[in-house]
Amino acid sequence: MVRGRITGLAVSDVRFPTSLGHHGSDAMHPDPDYSAAYVVIETDARDGLKGYGLTFTLGKGTEVVVCAVNALSIHVVNKDLEEIVSDFRGFYRQLTSDGQLRWIGPEKGAVHLATAAVLNAVWDLWAKQEGKPLWKLLVDMDPKQLLSCIDFRYITDALTEEEAHEILQNGLLGKTEREEQVLKHGYPAYTTSCAWLGYPDQQLKQLCTDALKDGWTRFKVKVGADLQDDIRRCRLFREMIGPDKTLMLDANQRWEVKEAIEWVTKLAEFKPLWIEEPTSPDDILGHAAISKALAPLGIGVATGEQCHNRVIFKQLLQAKALSYLQIDSCRLGSVNENLSVLLMAKKFQIPVCPHAGGVGLCELVQHLIIFDYISVSGSLENRMCEYVDHLHEHFKYPVVIQKASYVPPQDAGYSTEMKEDSVRKFQFPQGEIWQKLLSKP
Repeated sequence: MVRGRITGLAVSDVRFPTSLGHHGSDAMHPDPDYSAAYVVIETDARDGLKGYGLTFTLGKGTEVVVCAVNALSIHVVNKDLEEIVSDFRGFYRQLTSDGQLRWIGPEKGAVHLATAAVLNAVWDLWAKQEGKPLWKLLVDMDPKQLLSCIDFRYITDALTEEEAHEILQNGLLGKTEREEQVLKHGYPAYTTSCAWLGYPDQQLKQLCTDALKDGWTRFKVKVGADLQDDIRRCRLFREMIGPDKTLMLDANQRWEVKEAIEWVTKLAEFKPLWIEEPTSPDDILGHAAISKALAPLGIGVATGEQCHNRVIFKQLLQAKALSYLQIDSCRLGSVNENLSVLLMAKKFQIPVCPHAGGVGLCELVQHLIIFDYISVSGSLENRMCEYVDHLHEHFKYPVVIQKASYVPPQDAGYSTEMKEDSVRKFQFPQGEIWQKLLSKP
C-alpha cells in the first residue's frame, strides 16, 4: 500500500565525460557527454524510502531540463502518493497541461524530458513501497488499474481505452508461463557498444571479438557520415560476425529522404535487418517513403528514441512508416506514456525494440520491455532490447546481462538510483571530475 506525502524534490545535473573516449559517437552527435537530470523525491512516510528518476541528455542543455524539473515541482511537492497513484492519469495530465508551462511543449522538448524524470521517480517510489521491481508491479496490476495510469487523449482514433482493455485481457492468457520463461532465460538483447562512429578500426575489431566470445549474436553499427567509410566498416563488421548473425544500422537522423534510400540501398549487400533513424524523427511521411522503398530489399525502418510523444508514434504506426518501434524510457512521459505506445504497437502488430543507448536507459527500459512481453505482446519474434556497456557501475542496481539477454531485476523499484559517490563526483560543474576538466587550459 502506498503511503506518505511528498515533502521534497531535488534535481541534479550529472554529466559523464564520455566524449573523451568517443563513446556514444554517431553521425550527428560526434562528442556526446552522457548525462542526466537526476531527480530525488522524499516523503514523510516512516519507511524512509526515496524515489529516484532521471532523463537522459548529452551534456550541454542539461541545465535547461533541470530548470524545467524545478518548474514542475509545484505540481509534486505536498501531494499524497496515494492521491497520485489512485488517479495517475489525472496527475500525468496535470504535469503535461500546466496552462503556462504547456506553451513550451506541449508534451515535447525539455519540459517533457523533465516530466519523464519526475514521473520516473514517482514510479520508482511506488514500486519500492510495494516491494516489487517496476516490471513486476506492472505485471501484477489488473487491466483497469493499469489503464487508469494512461492518458488516451489524442490517440483514440488509433487506440480506444476499450481496445486497450481487450489487449490486456487477452494478455492474461499464458502470462504466468511467459513470466516463468523470462525469469529463466532473460530477454534477448543486442549490443551497440562495438561500433560507435568515433572508434578506430582496431578498437572496433577488439570489441567485436570480445562480444562474439561473450555470446552476442546481434550487433548495431553507426553509419551516415561518409558512404565509402560506411561500406568499408560494414564489410569489416560483417566479415567478423559472419553471415548468420544479425546486423542493424543507425544513421541518427543524418539524411534527407531520397539520400537515405540511395545510401541504404548501397549498404544492402551487408544484409542489415533495419536502418534506424534515417531522417528527421519528426518526418512521418519521410519515414513512410523510406520504409516503402526499402521493403523490397528486406530492410526495415526503426525509429523512436527521439519521438516526442505518443501522438508521433500513433502517426508513424498509422502511416506504416516503421517496422520496428523503439520506445525510450526518458523521452516519453515516463511509464505512463510508454504504456500507451506499447498497446498501440500491439494493435498495429509492430515489434517493440527499445532504445537504451545512454546513461541509465538500460536500467530503466528493461522493466518496460519485460512487462511488454509478459502482459502485452506475448511474443519474442523480431524483438530485442538495445544494450550499451557504459556507466552501469554508477548505479546501485545495475543491469545484469547473461548469454546476451537481460536478466529481470529483482530489487524493488525502477533501477534508477545512482550511487551517491558518483553523483557527487560527476555533478556539473562542481563535481570533482568537472572541476579538474574545466580547470585545464
